[in-house]
Amino acid sequence: MKHLRTRVAIIGSGPSGLALGQLLHRQGIDNVVLDRVSAEYILKRIRAGILETGFAELMREAGVSARMDRDGLVHDGFAIAFNGHSTRIDLKGLTGGRTVLCYGQVEITHDLIDARVQSGQPTFYEASDVRLHDLTSDQPSITFQHDGENCTLHCDYIAGCDGFHGVSRQSIPAELRTEFERVYPFGWLGVLSDTPPVDEELIYCRSERGFALASMRSHTRSRYYIDVPLTAKVDEWSDDAFWAELKRRLPYDAAERLVTGPSIEKSIAPLRSFVCEPMQHGRLFLVGDAAHIVPPTGAKGLNLAASDVSTLYRILTRVYRDNDLSCVPLYSEIALRRVWHGERFSWWLTRLLHHFDEQGRHDKSGNSGRRFTESELQYLLGSEAGRRLIAEQYVGLPYESLPESRAAMAAANAA
Repeated sequence: MKHLRTRVAIIGSGPSGLALGQLLHRQGIDNVVLDRVSAEYILKRIRAGILETGFAELMREAGVSARMDRDGLVHDGFAIAFNGHSTRIDLKGLTGGRTVLCYGQVEITHDLIDARVQSGQPTFYEASDVRLHDLTSDQPSITFQHDGENCTLHCDYIAGCDGFHGVSRQSIPAELRTEFERVYPFGWLGVLSDTPPVDEELIYCRSERGFALASMRSHTRSRYYIDVPLTAKVDEWSDDAFWAELKRRLPYDAAERLVTGPSIEKSIAPLRSFVCEPMQHGRLFLVGDAAHIVPPTGAKGLNLAASDVSTLYRILTRVYRDNDLSCVPLYSEIALRRVWHGERFSWWLTRLLHHFDEQGRHDKSGNSGRRFTESELQYLLGSEAGRRLIAEQYVGLPYESLPESRAAMAAANAA
C-alpha cells in the first residue's frame, strides 16, 4: 500500500478541477488531482466555449490567460431570431460595458494541463476504484488504484470535480442530499466544422421548425446546433441532412451566408436541469457538474463551475493563509445562490426558444402555451428593459464575496 499526503485532494481533471488546483498552487497550497480517465480522453471532449467576465478574470488570476487573451473572441452581443427577424442583444451597451469571451473549453483544458505540468503538482490519470473515507472527520482520505498499486491519499479537504457520474456526489449519504431534476423532451444535435462562422456573434433561433444555434470556436471553426427528439440517433443525420435543416431554421440572410463542409465532430446531448443540495458534506465539496447540470441554452454550465471554483478557492485560501475556518461551512450556501440563478435563467431561456410538445396539450382553447411563450419573447425583444434582463444574466451575475475574515474583523475592532 502506497501512502500519500496533501492538503487538498481534487477528484476530476476537467477545467474545474485543474483550475482549482492551479489557483491553490499559486497560493502555495499543495494539492493532488485524480481522474479515472486519461488526459487524452479529456482533451477529446467537445464542450462549451462562451466565458463570462468572471470566468475570464479567474483564469487571469490563475496565470493561464495568455492564449485566451490572445486568441479568444470578445463578443459585445448576440442575436435572437424569431419569426425570421433578428434582434441584437447589446451586451456591452445594456450592462455598462460587460462582454463575454468565445474560447473553447478544450483550449482552456490545454492551458490548464500545461500549467499543471509546469507546477509539478501530482496528477494521477486512469485511477480506478476511487473511494472516499471519513468525510466528516478532520482527516478524510481517498483510496484508489494506480498502475496496479493500491494507494491511500490522506488530505485535509476533498474537492469533488468529477462530474454528474462521478463518485463524489454518491459519497454523500442518500438521506442527507436532496436532488432536483427536470429532463427536457429533446436534445441538441451539434456539429463542429472547419468552416467560417455564419456571423461574428452567436445567433439563437426560434423557428417554426424548432431551435437552432449558430456558434463558433474561432474565425475558422464553427459550432452549430439544432434540437431533435430524444429518440434521434447521430447516425440518422448525414452532414447534408444537418446543413439542410439548419438552413431552414436560420434567418434567411444568415442561411444565405452559411458555409457548409464536412463535420469533424457530431453528437447529440440530452438536456436536463439538475441540482444537488447541499453541495458539501463534512470535508467534501462538490464542484461543477458533480452538483448541478443546466441546459446549454444560457451558456452557464462551465461558468457556474467557475463560480464554484472561485468560492472554494477563496475559502481554502483563507483556511491556510489566516487559519480561519469560519467560512468552510458556508460553501454550499454561497455556491447554491448563484447556481439557482443560473439554473433559472437556463430553464427560462430554454423555454422561450424551444417548442415543448406538452404546451397546450390539455388546453381546450388550443395551443395557448405556445402563444404565451411567443408573446413573452416578442415583449422582451421589443423592450429595452427586456433586452437588459437577458443581457445582465447572459454576461453573468457577480461572484459573491466571502464574509469578512476573523483577522480583518479583529483589525477593525482594534482600530
